[in-house]
Amino acid sequence: MPEINKKYPYKYEVHMHTAESSACGRTHAADYIHAFKELGYDGMIITDHFFNGNTAVDRSLPWEDFVEEFCKGYELAKEEGDKQGFKVFFGWEANRLVDEYLIYGLDKAWLKKHPEVKNCPHDELFEIVDKAGGLVVGAHPFRERPYVDRVKLHPFQCHAMEACNFGNPVYQDAFAYNFCKDRNIIMTSGTDLHDVKNLAPSIAGMCFEEPLNDISDYVERVKSGKGFIPLIPEERKIITPDMKNMLEIDLYDEHNKPKRVELEDLGLK
Repeated sequence: MPEINKKYPYKYEVHMHTAESSACGRTHAADYIHAFKELGYDGMIITDHFFNGNTAVDRSLPWEDFVEEFCKGYELAKEEGDKQGFKVFFGWEANRLVDEYLIYGLDKAWLKKHPEVKNCPHDELFEIVDKAGGLVVGAHPFRERPYVDRVKLHPFQCHAMEACNFGNPVYQDAFAYNFCKDRNIIMTSGTDLHDVKNLAPSIAGMCFEEPLNDISDYVERVKSGKGFIPLIPEERKIITPDMKNMLEIDLYDEHNKPKRVELEDLGLK
């Protein structure tokens, strides 16, 4: 078990997927709990892929039925967490034309009342979630994959950005970390875990001075930028001369207008 930070002793995983609700999930929700407890985590937030993402739920279902099915991964994890004395909270990962956002602080009942969130543009999604008191985190902002057409950076359309994601190669996290650091953007860190077999002792997550009692604690503390640290290995903070991206980059301003930029323009080269 890795050493516990004495100032920030309460550790939580905040980006992960279950086989019940994410099509790419390989581990059933309940099977995560013991493994994370063994590594000294105090809790987790389930963030399965939602309607326009890689969901495991039939999109042709009526909206309330879709939401009910979608929440099963979280609910099964929470049921097992309650048995083992391990906290499990609810979130989801929204997809907007391959841009992905982690949403926290809103529950199943709220989702059932707000079907507009399944298709609204990313700037409207931010406004809706923000107005409802939720938290929007830009997921793996510099990710490059075959299904991604370009890197799209939205520092004004989220409350924080994920500066460490263990589903990314090191260079993508190094760009994200330094992009956020240079702009005083609040950072988060998550495993983006899909298979418990890939869980390793020194990995990712969020460490807090005080325990989280519910998801609203997480939302409030991340928005404040105080009382926590994101777990980011040193090698994922350092940009080296050989690091480069393959995709074009669009930087969106406060009016949600994109501008084509290079790494040099962002101070990342």
